[in-house]
Amino acid sequence: MEKINKITDGVIWKQILIFFFPILLGSFFQQLYNTVDAIIVGQYVGANALAAVGGSSAQIINCLVGFFLGMSSGASIIISRYYGAKNREMTSKAVHTAIALAIAFGILLMFLGYFFAPTALKMMGEPIEIFTLSLDYIRIYFFGSVFSLTYNIGASILNAIGDSKKPLYFLICSTFVNVVLDILFVRGFNMGVQGVAIATITSQLCSACLVLFSLSRTKDMHHFDFRKLRFDMDILRKIVYIGFPAGVQSMMYSISNIFIQTSINSFGTTTIAAYTAYGKIDGLFWMMMNAFGISAMTFAAQNFGAHKIDRVKKCVKTCLIMASVATIIMSGLLYFSAESFYRLFTQSDEVIVIGLRMLRFLTPMYITWVGIEILSSVIRASGDSLGPLIISAIGICLVRVLWVFFVVPNYHDIIVLIGCYPVTWVICTIAFAIYYRRKQLKWY
Repeated sequence: MEKINKITDGVIWKQILIFFFPILLGSFFQQLYNTVDAIIVGQYVGANALAAVGGSSAQIINCLVGFFLGMSSGASIIISRYYGAKNREMTSKAVHTAIALAIAFGILLMFLGYFFAPTALKMMGEPIEIFTLSLDYIRIYFFGSVFSLTYNIGASILNAIGDSKKPLYFLICSTFVNVVLDILFVRGFNMGVQGVAIATITSQLCSACLVLFSLSRTKDMHHFDFRKLRFDMDILRKIVYIGFPAGVQSMMYSISNIFIQTSINSFGTTTIAAYTAYGKIDGLFWMMMNAFGISAMTFAAQNFGAHKIDRVKKCVKTCLIMASVATIIMSGLLYFSAESFYRLFTQSDEVIVIGLRMLRFLTPMYITWVGIEILSSVIRASGDSLGPLIISAIGICLVRVLWVFFVVPNYHDIIVLIGCYPVTWVICTIAFAIYYRRKQLKWY
């Protein structure tokens, strides 16, 4: 058996950090992967191209891809629990079912993205000057959906069994490919937004091949064999039971953000560009929180599988403390270095001024998200995805939509619009704390 992180044994905070840092670095390279696209089009093509890559098109992509990533969390939890229980047969079935699901869903997204993208962009009020650019980008991106989803499910499998290093190596490789191809296609061949999209799906193909090769070479329980690629209906039902609510939750986040993006579109292309750049900078915080969330979920799922509930409880406390300290540091870094970050994307003073208002308003509020990330991850690891779905649907999605429809029209200001974020974070943090406390009593 290969050497892996012993999540069900040892000092908890050390085991979490051993698992956390490769995920964090992997998330960094994932963010770099996307950020390079924005930097290159913003600097060498212009603000319209920047808005096209990161505006409405990004929200549509996040909505559809995010649904699958939520579904993949169900696969990750199932695999973690079987792996923690040392059940070789069921672990293997779960791995092959998960990869089959990724390929099937990727093919579906390819068709949905191509045929429904124009309608979606029109419904979001995409400005006419960037409509064609956005459509080109989104159609090419979805053409590579199979590659993206295959890599993500493969990385989830490796994370589920405690190996967070290999996904990092694969992301470093694919990020390098993306950067080289971005420069070649955009600067060398003057392909603009289309060049960025082609570079992205090519690098995703690279990462998908690497992760499948790695899974096919291992002798451990998570070994992948193309000849065994099929759906196990019992496993699929379990993945859907846990993953579908998480997928719907992710999609609802994205849908609420689509309403917000639609409102942002009403402020004009300059504000769209500023919000796009903010989203890339803001991603530094979210990649860190994503790493904490995956760490907490994997740690909890394996210990649930091993029936070590006390370690689950200690994991929650440890992750909350570490995530809070890291958030305070990250918030300070982004707040005081805001202008330098923005100038990576654009030299437009008008864009930067608007962007600074957004960033310096939201960064002090990041601390209110910590409880949501950790508690919801552990609750899902216990097999309960419905509770987090209901809390998020009401506390985040519904409140944001109501905010856009009833508050923003009376106070048409970008800060009022994005004010819905911290309001919903606080509401959901309180709700998750109450729900976790009640769930915890049932585990003992």
